[in-house]
Amino acid sequence: MALISLQEISLAFGGPALFDQLSMQLNAGERTALLGRNGAGKTTLMKVMAGQTNVGSGQVVYQKGITVTHLPQEVPAGLTGSVFDVVLAGFGEHVKLLSDYHHLNHRLQTEYSEQLMRQLGRLQAEMDHTNGWETHGQVEAMIERVKLDPEAEFDRLSGGQKRRALFAKALVTNPDVLLLDEPTNHLDIEAIEWLEETLKDYQGSLVFVTHDRVFMEHLATRIIELERGRIFSWACDYPTFLERKQMALDAEAAERSRFEKKLAQEEIWIRQGIKARRTRNEGRVRALEKLRQEKGQQQKAVGLAKIRLQESDRSGQLVTKVEHLSYAYGDLCLIRDFSTQIMRGDKIGVIGSNGSGKTTLLRLLLGQLEAQQGTVKLGTNLQTAYYDQMRAQLDENKTVAENICDGDTIILNGKPRNVMGYLQDFLFAPVRARTPIKVLSGGERNRLLLAKLFTSPANLLVMDEPTNDLDVETLELLEELLADYSGTLLLVSHDRAFLNDVVTSTIVLEGGGKVREYIGGYDDWVRQRGAYPKAERSAPAVKKKAQKEHEGPKLSAEERKELSKLTSQIEKLEASQEGLFRKMGEPSFYFKTPRKEITEIQAEAERVKIALEKAYHRWEELEKPTPQ
Repeated sequence: MALISLQEISLAFGGPALFDQLSMQLNAGERTALLGRNGAGKTTLMKVMAGQTNVGSGQVVYQKGITVTHLPQEVPAGLTGSVFDVVLAGFGEHVKLLSDYHHLNHRLQTEYSEQLMRQLGRLQAEMDHTNGWETHGQVEAMIERVKLDPEAEFDRLSGGQKRRALFAKALVTNPDVLLLDEPTNHLDIEAIEWLEETLKDYQGSLVFVTHDRVFMEHLATRIIELERGRIFSWACDYPTFLERKQMALDAEAAERSRFEKKLAQEEIWIRQGIKARRTRNEGRVRALEKLRQEKGQQQKAVGLAKIRLQESDRSGQLVTKVEHLSYAYGDLCLIRDFSTQIMRGDKIGVIGSNGSGKTTLLRLLLGQLEAQQGTVKLGTNLQTAYYDQMRAQLDENKTVAENICDGDTIILNGKPRNVMGYLQDFLFAPVRARTPIKVLSGGERNRLLLAKLFTSPANLLVMDEPTNDLDVETLELLEELLADYSGTLLLVSHDRAFLNDVVTSTIVLEGGGKVREYIGGYDDWVRQRGAYPKAERSAPAVKKKAQKEHEGPKLSAEERKELSKLTSQIEKLEASQEGLFRKMGEPSFYFKTPRKEITEIQAEAERVKIALEKAYHRWEELEKPTPQ
């Protein structure tokens, strides 16, 4: 019997049906990748399977006694508490008792009293009667697997750390069915590879939505595709699916060609004149009418986005040259003695764990941040377009069209273009183009950001995680576009296939200040890094920092907790500062922005700068505590 059975379900949200008598079964032990264009209903289908969305008609049948856990694409707003509490909430039972025991036990490590010991004894007795010890051990083991501090406050974690905590919450109960919506978003390559290995060991049934083709290739044993209001099931892995899908598309194209040819022949016959009309076969006329009806009803595949880059005048041959570059935050060295030269037409990938300094390196290469040591020389006639993974360039209060331009017309390659027609190239219908962007899906927002980015002429394109939330077809089209781009590209990405298909070389922040450049993409880096002795390959910066905490003088529990919080605090302040600098750096900022808003933004930038300086200073104090 299937774990979950969808039986002729239909669902609509005020418009065309999202699902129309859709049926499918989810069987035990399958690892199913769910594919489909942005807006096809992938997230909604997962919510239906999780029991979070009701269908208009049809049935959703669950095998008796099964447990289903759903990890959504976005981190839930307002989620607070320690990592231990968040992961523990996955059980839904024993939560209060186990949480009280855990926090009291942690408190007793630095504070002792008879009253606290009596409370601990009472809680231990309750744990004995409720089988709480086993649950407590499962939570601690799972947190250890995702490499997080159980006492860290969830709302102070970075995006990637929050995803790891929520993944631990989803997996800690070992559910029968695990539903994951874009699980690799905000994870670095090391974390993605860890997630792959963890899910390979998972014994339940897995359904996941992802844009990461390597992730699909390594995990999927079945492909389910949502397309044109229908569902298609492919009992194979992802590479085999690609081959079979192409064969199906070729067969469909051949059938459409045969149909068009037959229709054209019948149209000629029916128009042959009076003689033909006198002798025509009424059955043949009815057959023609049927063909015409089929033609009208025939559904065509959803069109691909027609993305075009607007290139400016060529830059100079040299784009940027750095020599003996070094940069550190206190004792945390991100870049040490790095030299490189980027020439016009180079396509450079940037890889590194979260917090390793990728954004800092970009700012140094672009001359937006002054090097602490070394020199940076920028080339001539550089016109830069910047793709921001946080989508800070989009105004939530404006419509899709208003985010592109204020009027009805934009200028592309020196020629006027209607904004609605331009947005249709990015798969935004006129009705969708008039809606506020706050209702868009993640993939639609990314497409809009690409549309906005490509209205500006540029010979230097800087893209920070452009692949998040894009469907595979748009992703492949973007690859082709960037491969043909004659300008220079700086690309930060955790998408291994995207790096393989686009970049000419890869700069890797390996931790501990080690930064190296490798010829080729991700696979080339994996092959070449074996040439370096393991002793030279430093651990990621975060791991180095943790080692320093253990190697240096002892810190108190409160100081260790403060040091842990400072990491995410500095990351958030840096991201805020970067967004403010980018906004103030826009050519139209001082011409179109109201004076009051300019003053407020400048004041906020100064406040963030002071807060960063204080955070760095405190970090240095904690990294080098005064001996008692």
